[in-house]
Amino acid sequence: MKVALGSDHGGFKLKEVVKKHLIEKGYEVEDFGTYNEDSVDYPTFGLKAAVAVSKGQCDKGIVICSTGIGISIAANKVRGVRAALVSDLLSAKLTREHNDTNVLALGAFIVGEKLALSIVDTWLSTPFSNEERHLRRINEITKIEEEYLK
Repeated sequence: MKVALGSDHGGFKLKEVVKKHLIEKGYEVEDFGTYNEDSVDYPTFGLKAAVAVSKGQCDKGIVICSTGIGISIAANKVRGVRAALVSDLLSAKLTREHNDTNVLALGAFIVGEKLALSIVDTWLSTPFSNEERHLRRINEITKIEEEYLK
């Protein structure tokens, strides 16, 4: 599985920790930046990672900023992306099972490294349930997205 990573300066350190962790676990990683702690704008890097997922260049994406809020908003602007801001393990599991999310957003100032890595592992290892009610809801989102974003 190939995972796209993107962060701003506030998420840079945690992105590097997540990247190392993913590589050690055998994931292929594409890092869309940022590459240091110099101040940058989160949309640039959140959008790059989200577009890679949308286009199928990467299977999943993980985006990180200080709170995770701004970068998750940016990622969700990309057609076909279902990004979720997660700060606990239950949400990491359920957002995959129920929403089939393909981008995970984390807030580096909100979750510590150990929790972040547990969230990443839970999120990546949890399959979508394929239950009819969840498929129906995802299809409704896709339909609305196609109608209004022509």
